[in-house]
Amino acid sequence: MTAARPASAELPAQSTGAAHVLAELRANRHDDADWRNGRIFGLIFHPDDDELEELLADVSREYLAENALNPVRFPSLARLEREAADMVAGLLHGTPGAGGLTSGGTESIFMSVLVARETARKKGIADPVLVTGITAHPAFAKACHLLGMRQIRVPVDEGYRLVVEEMRAAVGPDTAMVVASAPCYPYGVMDPVEEVAAIAREAGVLCHVDACLGGMMLPFWERLGEPVPPWDFRVEGVTSISADLHKYGYAFKGASVLLHRDVEQYRTQWWFDDGAWGGGLYGSPTAAGTRPAPPIAGAWAALRHLGEDGYLRQATKVRDATRRLMSGIEAIDGLSITSTPDLCVFQFGSDVLDMKVVADALAEQGWFPNRQPGGLHLMVSPFHVRVADDFLAALAVAVDRARDGATSDSGPAVYGAALPSRERSA
Repeated sequence: MTAARPASAELPAQSTGAAHVLAELRANRHDDADWRNGRIFGLIFHPDDDELEELLADVSREYLAENALNPVRFPSLARLEREAADMVAGLLHGTPGAGGLTSGGTESIFMSVLVARETARKKGIADPVLVTGITAHPAFAKACHLLGMRQIRVPVDEGYRLVVEEMRAAVGPDTAMVVASAPCYPYGVMDPVEEVAAIAREAGVLCHVDACLGGMMLPFWERLGEPVPPWDFRVEGVTSISADLHKYGYAFKGASVLLHRDVEQYRTQWWFDDGAWGGGLYGSPTAAGTRPAPPIAGAWAALRHLGEDGYLRQATKVRDATRRLMSGIEAIDGLSITSTPDLCVFQFGSDVLDMKVVADALAEQGWFPNRQPGGLHLMVSPFHVRVADDFLAALAVAVDRARDGATSDSGPAVYGAALPSRERSA
């Protein structure tokens, strides 16, 4: 059944009082997910930190109007961006001054692909090619589409990691860059970065590590003693890394970093107009021109406020919650983890139960794991350590519902969605 088209909105003829506008805004949220109580497992990474939340709200108001387009007028923003990028570069054993902030993982990926294209063109490659695993984020396909590049997707093994020999075979004279995920979104497993970087070195091409999801968790996962394969700038051949600060960096949206091994690569990322248009020289390090100041200032503030010990505390909560959730899921007859994750992101499913029914039954109880073609997907946040047992109890009820023969008319899984597609309008 096709959802009814929302009524069109019109600009009011008269101004509306601030209190009434705010009341309308709040009323409009009646069907939003209850993220504050830990009922969703994606889109928002709940830090369970009231002080951090208040700090970020204050930072947002402090920089409400400023524009990062012009660092001459607002040099404080240029300093905050450089310092935030350098702090992350230090965590990832990178180079100070060789990266900056973007609006999110998609833009970080887009700019990394742009650098690859421009670098390849300087070598005389007319049709640059990007080689990724099939589990690489769709942002790479999007970037290739927008930038007129070709993407080759290589298969993954039974553990959902890209097959190294398949990637080696796919690399050719037109290859501009190879990509490894750390980890991939659907299954939470890391591609073999060392082997992928070795292929890049042998071929003389760039190697990007997409750590948009794991970049701010993996350094602390390693410090907790968890097994973390080599993946950052300590790996020879890795030339750039993307890491989102609005995920496990706990800044607000949208803030990501794109870091390069050397400053020259970062310079390639910048675009300059010659000024012939009449408005003066125009330069930008990202796809955007005007850049809102609050995400930049908020990223800097989150990094400064939490520090290494704060991020380690958060990682401990996430690890404990992940262990509890995984063991509890495995203890429910008929459920299994699809592939042992390298981090705190994983999918679980079943060979005997209809997971759409399980998801529907969880939604009826107010729980919203992400729906994927192979099952249900969890990205674990610090707050989930408080509610893991509650979720597992609800999951057991949902599984019983599926065992009793309930059916579901839910449509196909959609990225980032927790509700059945019948309840979502286009």
